[in-house]
Amino acid sequence: MITKMTKYAFIMLNGETEDFLKKLQGLGVVDITRSKKPVDDVSSAMLEKAAEIKKAAALLEKADYSKDEDSEAIMKAAGTAALPEDAVTAALDTVSELEKLKMQLSQANKETAEREPWGDFDPAEIRKLENEGYTFRWYKTAKKKFRDEWASEYAMQIIEDDGSSVWFVTVSGSGEEYSFPLPETAAPAGSWKESQAEAERIKNEIISAKARLLKMKECIQGLHEAYSNELADLDLYLAGAAKETAADNMVTVLTGFAPADDDERLSKEFDSMDLAYIKDSAVEEDNPPIKLKNNWFTRQFEVLTGMYGMPVYSEFDPTPVLGPFFLLFFAMCMGDAGYGILLIFIGQFLRKMKGSMAKLGPLVTILGVGCIFVGIILGTFFGINLAEASWVPGWLKKCMITGEIAGYSSQMILAVGIGVFHICLAMTIKAVCYTKRFGFKENISTWAWLIFIIGGIVTAGMALLGVISEPVTKWTVIVLGIVSGLGIYIFNTPGRNPLINVGAGLWDTYNMATGLLGDVLSYIRLYALGLAGGMLGGAFNNLGMMVHDGIPVPGLDWIGFALIVLLGHALNLAMSCLGAFVHPLRLTFVEYFKNSGYEGRGTAYRPLSRRA
Repeated sequence: MITKMTKYAFIMLNGETEDFLKKLQGLGVVDITRSKKPVDDVSSAMLEKAAEIKKAAALLEKADYSKDEDSEAIMKAAGTAALPEDAVTAALDTVSELEKLKMQLSQANKETAEREPWGDFDPAEIRKLENEGYTFRWYKTAKKKFRDEWASEYAMQIIEDDGSSVWFVTVSGSGEEYSFPLPETAAPAGSWKESQAEAERIKNEIISAKARLLKMKECIQGLHEAYSNELADLDLYLAGAAKETAADNMVTVLTGFAPADDDERLSKEFDSMDLAYIKDSAVEEDNPPIKLKNNWFTRQFEVLTGMYGMPVYSEFDPTPVLGPFFLLFFAMCMGDAGYGILLIFIGQFLRKMKGSMAKLGPLVTILGVGCIFVGIILGTFFGINLAEASWVPGWLKKCMITGEIAGYSSQMILAVGIGVFHICLAMTIKAVCYTKRFGFKENISTWAWLIFIIGGIVTAGMALLGVISEPVTKWTVIVLGIVSGLGIYIFNTPGRNPLINVGAGLWDTYNMATGLLGDVLSYIRLYALGLAGGMLGGAFNNLGMMVHDGIPVPGLDWIGFALIVLLGHALNLAMSCLGAFVHPLRLTFVEYFKNSGYEGRGTAYRPLSRRA
């Protein structure tokens, strides 16, 4: 449900604004109307600083050199490194420097490899001989192209011969005619030892930079605190930037919202501040922030509501309906009781972690429990068909949904039936909530469609079960058709030209017929995904048995079986979880929200507090 809000208007002198906002931070329950983006250079700079702090912390968290080839040298250098005064700037600069050094090292290593065949020589001596009139020419050629007779024709020195290539130098005096059957190679800029020394120098700088980053990991906790404080300061500034001023900029008016349950406590606090303020119950026109209030079970699914968008103040909270159906859809898409057990273990593991991952632990555990029950009903346990297993008790098999209905899989019929119920529930919620928001007169067509669809389904079901006779069915259908037809085609918009209403009704009929058919058929994915996951799990089981039977070595056959089954089911679990999350979310966001009229344009409740 949506928590009732109280709207506050605070009136104060401009000089009192900052102290008042700091006091609101201490209370931690008042949501001051903020700017949705930086409003000036000051807030832009604050946001940029917060982003830099967050980036620096993330870079330091990634700094792990335990598997680096120079890990010992890095650890030793880190032990003697000093912490910088400004960890943010130092971390960002060091990472940038490290990237440049890595590029320089790659270039130095490449140059060393190119120079190595030429050996160690003194470029100064070469230049000295060139000044005396000698010309040096450098060559590299394939071994098969090299001719030994060149040594008798030219002043030549072979520098390196590795069996596939030959490096050599020729020398000629000034004024001598010279020609050679091979093109020259660019002369090395220096000896390979010089290049090797340069590479070693760069490598030592890289070790030093990595050591500094490793040392700065001690600052990570402080950076997280600085990030939270910077966001809190930004939040405070934006709250102040949202103020309205009056009386020649001498008076400030701030607007805020807080849960109505805190009215008494807040009133005492504001009275003690000797503050002029006005409070009133928030209404939709005030666009108050939305705070959801649900029980423990439903609260785990509020994150899914937030992914689509919070309700506006006069809307309904979709979470109490979203939660149970998402759990059911997820379990049907997984379709395996064994995977539900694994999800429970994963959920308990996540609960022991920190941060946002720990918050997902209860939700994953709930989904795992649902998978166990639904998986048993669908008759699948780690890819094993429980309905055909001899070791499964007979009473448990009676609880499973198997076989066919009218030539179709009973599980597919179940998925479609759930889809019909889900959409009918959405249409009912839309009719009730829209009537509450806009009045019955504006929603006659909505009620007419609801009567026609649900009434038709109920009448058809009772007729098929023999509860009502054929004449009663006939007259019920006639009455439903007349009542719903009048609402759809004649009175859909009271006060408008009837001919226009008829045209609008026909267009609405086309959209409703095509839309509902597609919506209902979308729920077949619940059956298809569960079936695919079960078949894939069974395929891995069979593949494991084939490997087991194909290995004649005792013990090794079971190792092969275990590897195939464990890896296969791990892959199937990951794929099934992805599909079981995305597709139920799609059924909720598209089919359900569309037919329930949910808009999701509200703003989440975000009170002013020290911790962002």
